[in-house]
Amino acid sequence: MFKRLAGVFVFTFFLALSSVPSFAFDEGGKICGVLGGGCSSECMECHTLTKEEAGKILKVESMGATVDEVKMSPVKGLWQIGFEQGGKKGAVYLSFDKEYFFQAQFIPVSAIGEAPELRKIDVSSIPLGDAIVMGDKNAKHKIIVFDDPECPYCVRLHAELKKVVAKRKDIAFYLKMFPLPFHPTAFDKSKTIVCENSMQLLEDAYAGKKIPAPKCDTKAIEENIALAKKLGISGTPAIIFPDGRHQPGALGADDIINMLDNPPVK
Repeated sequence: MFKRLAGVFVFTFFLALSSVPSFAFDEGGKICGVLGGGCSSECMECHTLTKEEAGKILKVESMGATVDEVKMSPVKGLWQIGFEQGGKKGAVYLSFDKEYFFQAQFIPVSAIGEAPELRKIDVSSIPLGDAIVMGDKNAKHKIIVFDDPECPYCVRLHAELKKVVAKRKDIAFYLKMFPLPFHPTAFDKSKTIVCENSMQLLEDAYAGKKIPAPKCDTKAIEENIALAKKLGISGTPAIIFPDGRHQPGALGADDIINMLDNPPVK
Protein backbone atom coordinates (compact mmCIF):
# COMPACT_ATOMS: atom_id res chain seq x y z
CA MET A 1 0.00 0.00 0.00
CA PHE A 2 2.06 3.44 -2.51
CA LYS A 3 2.72 6.41 -0.51
CA ARG A 4 -0.72 7.11 0.89
CA LEU A 5 -1.27 3.66 2.38
CA ALA A 6 2.03 3.60 4.22
CA GLY A 7 0.54 6.47 6.18
CA VAL A 8 -2.53 4.38 6.97
CA PHE A 9 -0.36 1.89 8.84
CA VAL A 10 1.27 4.63 10.88
CA PHE A 11 -2.11 6.21 11.70
CA THR A 12 -3.59 2.85 12.72
CA PHE A 13 -0.65 2.14 15.00
CA PHE A 14 -0.84 5.45 16.85
CA LEU A 15 -4.62 5.27 17.06
CA ALA A 16 -4.30 1.91 18.79
CA LEU A 17 -1.90 3.46 21.30
CA SER A 18 -3.94 6.60 21.95
CA SER A 19 -5.54 5.27 25.15
CA VAL A 20 -2.40 3.70 26.63
CA PRO A 21 -0.88 5.54 29.63
CA SER A 22 2.37 7.37 28.97
CA PHE A 23 4.09 6.08 32.12
CA ALA A 24 4.01 3.13 34.48
CA PHE A 25 5.29 2.82 38.06
CA ASP A 26 7.23 0.01 39.65
CA GLU A 27 6.41 -1.21 43.14
CA GLY A 28 8.69 1.38 44.69
CA GLY A 29 7.02 4.27 42.93
CA LYS A 30 9.80 4.79 40.39
CA ILE A 31 8.54 6.12 37.06
CA CYS A 32 9.38 4.02 34.02
CA GLY A 33 8.66 5.44 30.58
CA VAL A 34 6.09 3.37 28.70
CA LEU A 35 5.61 5.11 25.38
CA GLY A 36 8.27 7.72 25.12
CA GLY A 37 11.90 8.55 25.70
CA GLY A 38 13.65 7.41 28.83
CA CYS A 39 12.77 3.74 28.57
CA SER A 40 15.75 1.56 27.78
CA SER A 41 17.10 -1.82 28.79
CA GLU A 42 16.71 -0.59 32.36
CA CYS A 43 12.94 -0.92 31.89
CA MET A 44 13.44 -4.64 32.41
CA GLU A 45 14.26 -3.78 36.02
CA CYS A 46 10.78 -2.27 36.44
CA HIS A 47 8.73 -4.63 34.29
CA THR A 48 8.67 -8.39 33.95
CA LEU A 49 6.44 -10.76 32.03
CA THR A 50 6.78 -14.53 31.83
CA LYS A 51 5.37 -16.71 29.07
CA GLU A 52 3.01 -18.29 31.58
CA GLU A 53 1.69 -14.91 32.71
CA ALA A 54 1.30 -13.72 29.12
CA GLY A 55 -0.68 -16.84 28.29
CA LYS A 56 -3.08 -16.24 31.18
CA ILE A 57 -3.57 -12.57 30.30
CA LEU A 58 -4.34 -13.33 26.64
CA LYS A 59 -6.28 -16.52 27.46
CA VAL A 60 -4.50 -18.43 24.72
CA GLU A 61 -5.10 -21.84 26.31
CA SER A 62 -8.84 -21.59 25.66
CA MET A 63 -8.06 -21.45 21.93
CA GLY A 64 -5.54 -24.28 21.95
CA ALA A 65 -2.63 -21.89 21.52
CA THR A 66 0.65 -21.47 23.41
CA VAL A 67 2.96 -18.54 24.05
CA ASP A 68 6.42 -19.35 22.77
CA GLU A 69 8.20 -16.01 23.19
CA VAL A 70 8.09 -12.83 25.25
CA LYS A 71 10.45 -9.97 24.51
CA MET A 72 10.58 -6.19 24.33
CA SER A 73 9.00 -4.98 21.11
CA PRO A 74 10.64 -2.59 18.62
CA VAL A 75 8.65 0.17 20.34
CA LYS A 76 9.80 0.50 23.93
CA GLY A 77 7.10 0.23 26.57
CA LEU A 78 5.48 -2.75 24.85
CA TRP A 79 5.98 -6.48 25.16
CA GLN A 80 6.04 -8.51 21.96
CA ILE A 81 4.34 -11.85 22.60
CA GLY A 82 4.80 -14.65 20.09
CA PHE A 83 2.20 -17.41 20.02
CA GLU A 84 1.57 -20.61 18.11
CA GLN A 85 -1.64 -22.44 17.27
CA GLY A 86 -1.67 -25.58 15.20
CA GLY A 87 1.72 -24.78 13.72
CA LYS A 88 0.73 -21.19 12.87
CA LYS A 89 2.77 -18.42 14.47
CA GLY A 90 1.75 -14.86 15.18
CA ALA A 91 2.48 -11.97 17.52
CA VAL A 92 0.58 -9.40 19.57
CA TYR A 93 1.75 -6.49 21.70
CA LEU A 94 1.00 -5.84 25.37
CA SER A 95 1.58 -2.59 27.25
CA PHE A 96 3.93 -2.72 30.22
CA ASP A 97 1.03 -2.06 32.59
CA LYS A 98 -0.62 -5.24 31.15
CA GLU A 99 -3.89 -3.42 30.55
CA TYR A 100 -3.85 -3.05 26.75
CA PHE A 101 -2.97 -5.34 23.87
CA PHE A 102 -3.23 -4.94 20.12
CA GLN A 103 -1.99 -6.10 16.77
CA ALA A 104 0.22 -3.75 14.78
CA GLN A 105 2.79 -3.65 12.06
CA PHE A 106 5.75 -1.50 13.02
CA ILE A 107 7.18 0.55 10.18
CA PRO A 108 10.61 2.21 10.33
CA VAL A 109 10.44 5.98 9.96
CA SER A 110 12.85 5.63 7.04
CA ALA A 111 10.14 3.70 5.14
CA ILE A 112 7.53 6.47 5.32
CA GLY A 113 6.60 7.64 1.84
CA GLU A 114 7.87 4.50 0.15
CA ALA A 115 5.58 2.09 -1.66
CA PRO A 116 6.00 -1.41 -0.24
CA GLU A 117 5.45 -4.31 -2.55
CA LEU A 118 2.37 -6.37 -1.73
CA ARG A 119 2.68 -10.12 -1.60
CA LYS A 120 0.42 -11.96 -4.04
CA ILE A 121 -1.83 -14.92 -3.31
CA ASP A 122 -3.35 -17.42 -5.72
CA VAL A 123 -7.00 -16.38 -5.50
CA SER A 124 -8.12 -19.61 -7.18
CA SER A 125 -6.89 -21.52 -4.11
CA ILE A 126 -9.45 -19.82 -1.86
CA PRO A 127 -12.87 -21.56 -1.76
CA LEU A 128 -15.75 -19.13 -1.41
CA GLY A 129 -18.61 -21.49 -0.57
CA ASP A 130 -18.51 -20.58 3.15
CA ALA A 131 -17.96 -16.85 2.62
CA ILE A 132 -20.49 -14.25 3.71
CA VAL A 133 -21.16 -12.04 0.69
CA MET A 134 -21.56 -8.27 0.84
CA GLY A 135 -22.82 -6.88 -2.45
CA ASP A 136 -23.96 -8.50 -5.67
CA LYS A 137 -22.71 -12.08 -6.10
CA ASN A 138 -22.58 -11.39 -9.83
CA ALA A 139 -20.40 -8.30 -9.43
CA LYS A 140 -17.46 -8.06 -11.81
CA HIS A 141 -14.89 -7.59 -9.05
CA LYS A 142 -14.70 -10.01 -6.12
CA ILE A 143 -12.56 -8.98 -3.17
CA ILE A 144 -11.89 -11.55 -0.45
CA VAL A 145 -11.53 -10.49 3.19
CA PHE A 146 -10.38 -12.73 6.06
CA ASP A 147 -12.31 -11.49 9.11
CA ASP A 148 -12.43 -12.17 12.86
CA PRO A 149 -15.77 -11.36 14.58
CA GLU A 150 -13.87 -10.00 17.62
CA CYS A 151 -11.30 -7.95 15.71
CA PRO A 152 -11.73 -4.17 16.29
CA TYR A 153 -9.96 -3.36 13.02
CA CYS A 154 -12.40 -5.65 11.20
CA VAL A 155 -15.24 -3.57 12.64
CA ARG A 156 -13.65 -0.44 11.22
CA LEU A 157 -13.09 -2.06 7.83
CA HIS A 158 -16.63 -3.44 7.72
CA ALA A 159 -18.06 0.10 7.74
CA GLU A 160 -15.75 1.02 4.87
CA LEU A 161 -16.77 -2.03 2.84
CA LYS A 162 -20.38 -0.89 3.08
CA LYS A 163 -19.37 2.47 1.62
CA VAL A 164 -17.61 0.75 -1.28
CA VAL A 165 -20.64 -1.39 -2.12
CA ALA A 166 -22.89 1.67 -1.96
CA LYS A 167 -20.64 3.51 -4.43
CA ARG A 168 -19.74 0.63 -6.71
CA LYS A 169 -22.26 -2.02 -7.69
CA ASP A 170 -19.53 -3.84 -9.64
CA ILE A 171 -17.68 -4.74 -6.43
CA ALA A 172 -18.60 -7.52 -3.98
CA PHE A 173 -16.79 -8.63 -0.85
CA TYR A 174 -16.49 -12.27 0.18
CA LEU A 175 -15.89 -12.45 3.94
CA LYS A 176 -14.08 -15.53 5.22
CA MET A 177 -14.28 -16.15 8.96
CA PHE A 178 -10.79 -16.48 10.44
CA PRO A 179 -10.86 -16.37 14.27
CA LEU A 180 -7.52 -15.55 15.86
CA PRO A 181 -6.29 -17.68 18.78
CA PHE A 182 -6.18 -14.85 21.32
CA HIS A 183 -9.90 -14.08 20.86
CA PRO A 184 -11.31 -16.88 23.04
CA THR A 185 -14.94 -16.84 21.84
CA ALA A 186 -14.30 -15.89 18.21
CA PHE A 187 -14.15 -19.50 17.00
CA ASP A 188 -17.72 -20.38 18.05
CA LYS A 189 -19.01 -17.01 16.82
CA SER A 190 -17.37 -17.63 13.45
CA LYS A 191 -18.87 -21.08 13.26
CA THR A 192 -22.36 -19.77 14.03
CA ILE A 193 -22.03 -17.03 11.39
CA VAL A 194 -20.97 -19.58 8.77
CA CYS A 195 -23.63 -22.10 9.79
CA GLU A 196 -26.34 -19.47 9.38
CA ASN A 197 -24.59 -17.73 6.46
CA SER A 198 -25.67 -14.53 8.17
CA MET A 199 -24.32 -11.04 7.61
CA GLN A 200 -26.61 -9.86 10.41
CA LEU A 201 -24.97 -12.22 12.92
CA LEU A 202 -21.55 -10.94 11.88
CA GLU A 203 -22.70 -7.37 12.43
CA ASP A 204 -24.25 -8.36 15.77
CA ALA A 205 -20.88 -9.78 16.80
CA TYR A 206 -19.16 -6.56 15.77
CA ALA A 207 -21.71 -4.65 17.87
CA GLY A 208 -20.85 -6.76 20.92
CA LYS A 209 -24.19 -8.55 20.98
CA LYS A 210 -24.52 -12.14 22.17
CA ILE A 211 -24.27 -14.70 19.38
CA PRO A 212 -26.04 -18.08 19.73
CA ALA A 213 -24.09 -21.31 19.79
CA PRO A 214 -23.43 -22.94 16.41
CA LYS A 215 -26.09 -25.38 15.23
CA CYS A 216 -24.15 -27.23 12.53
CA ASP A 217 -21.01 -29.36 12.34
CA THR A 218 -19.23 -27.41 9.61
CA LYS A 219 -15.46 -27.74 9.40
CA ALA A 220 -15.21 -24.48 7.48
CA ILE A 221 -13.55 -22.59 10.33
CA GLU A 222 -10.82 -25.18 10.86
CA GLU A 223 -10.30 -25.22 7.10
CA ASN A 224 -10.06 -21.42 6.98
CA ILE A 225 -7.46 -21.44 9.76
CA ALA A 226 -5.44 -24.05 7.90
CA LEU A 227 -5.81 -22.15 4.62
CA ALA A 228 -4.71 -18.88 6.20
CA LYS A 229 -1.58 -20.60 7.50
CA LYS A 230 -0.86 -22.00 4.04
CA LEU A 231 -1.34 -18.58 2.45
CA GLY A 232 0.81 -16.81 5.03
CA ILE A 233 -2.06 -14.82 6.53
CA SER A 234 -1.56 -14.33 10.27
CA GLY A 235 -3.81 -11.41 11.16
CA THR A 236 -7.13 -9.76 10.45
CA PRO A 237 -8.47 -8.10 8.52
CA ALA A 238 -6.67 -9.38 5.44
CA ILE A 239 -7.85 -8.04 2.07
CA ILE A 240 -7.12 -9.99 -1.10
CA PHE A 241 -7.75 -8.19 -4.37
CA PRO A 242 -8.85 -10.02 -7.55
CA ASP A 243 -5.28 -9.99 -8.90
CA GLY A 244 -4.04 -11.65 -5.70
CA ARG A 245 -2.53 -8.64 -3.94
CA HIS A 246 -2.66 -9.24 -0.19
CA GLN A 247 -3.28 -6.11 1.86
CA PRO A 248 -3.17 -6.61 5.65
CA GLY A 249 -5.09 -4.22 7.86
CA ALA A 250 -8.08 -1.91 7.57
CA LEU A 251 -8.34 0.57 4.69
CA GLY A 252 -10.72 3.38 3.85
CA ALA A 253 -13.33 2.96 1.12
CA ASP A 254 -11.54 5.29 -1.29
CA ASP A 255 -8.24 3.49 -0.78
CA ILE A 256 -9.85 0.14 -1.56
CA ILE A 257 -11.41 1.48 -4.74
CA ASN A 258 -8.17 3.18 -5.75
CA MET A 259 -6.16 -0.01 -5.27
CA LEU A 260 -8.67 -2.01 -7.26
CA ASP A 261 -8.86 0.46 -10.13
CA ASN A 262 -5.13 1.15 -10.26
CA PRO A 263 -3.19 -2.11 -10.11
CA PRO A 264 0.60 -1.78 -10.22
CA VAL A 265 2.15 -1.47 -13.66
CA LYS A 266 3.98 -4.63 -14.62
